[in-house]
Amino acid sequence: MATTIHASAILDEGAVLGEGCRVWHFVHICGGARIGERCSFGQNVFVGNDVRIGDNVKIQNNVSVYDAVTIESDVFCGPSMVFTNVYNPRSAVSRKDEYRRTLVQQGATLGANCTVVCGITIGRYAFIGAGAVVNRDVPDFALMLGVPARHAGWVSRFGERLELPMQGEGEARCPHTGDRYRLQGERVELLAA
Repeated sequence: MATTIHASAILDEGAVLGEGCRVWHFVHICGGARIGERCSFGQNVFVGNDVRIGDNVKIQNNVSVYDAVTIESDVFCGPSMVFTNVYNPRSAVSRKDEYRRTLVQQGATLGANCTVVCGITIGRYAFIGAGAVVNRDVPDFALMLGVPARHAGWVSRFGERLELPMQGEGEARCPHTGDRYRLQGERVELLAA
């Protein structure tokens, strides 16, 4: 599968893209970026130098992935969602040596117009609702909604709501796939696929 790059896109020298990527209108990928296979970059996406992106990542229109962000495989970044890399920015104060690293783990969904405040980890297969503002670490499989984002439940790898309490003990099945999940304390794990 060949990589396709629109004529209006800018890929700086040194940028590494895996096979099968699709780069749409007005995308800018900086020279230090390292990107896996089968990724899609919608219109007007920016990818900084100190960025790592895994395989099969979909970054929708108008998203800027700034330095110090790592996105693992199978992540979905919804339209116009926002990453930050400085916690307390000021125009007149240079803080490039104060970037806080952000990690988005495998399979997570970042909904349209959500904001990810720098320096946090978003767990595997977590689901961040549209418009949410995430300012703390998010557990695997957690559903986060609101401003600031609050834990509102649990989701499966398929993105379906799991019938589990917010914390404690319990088991549930994904209503779509039948995969089994177990809640222990404040952590959910996949038992069987």
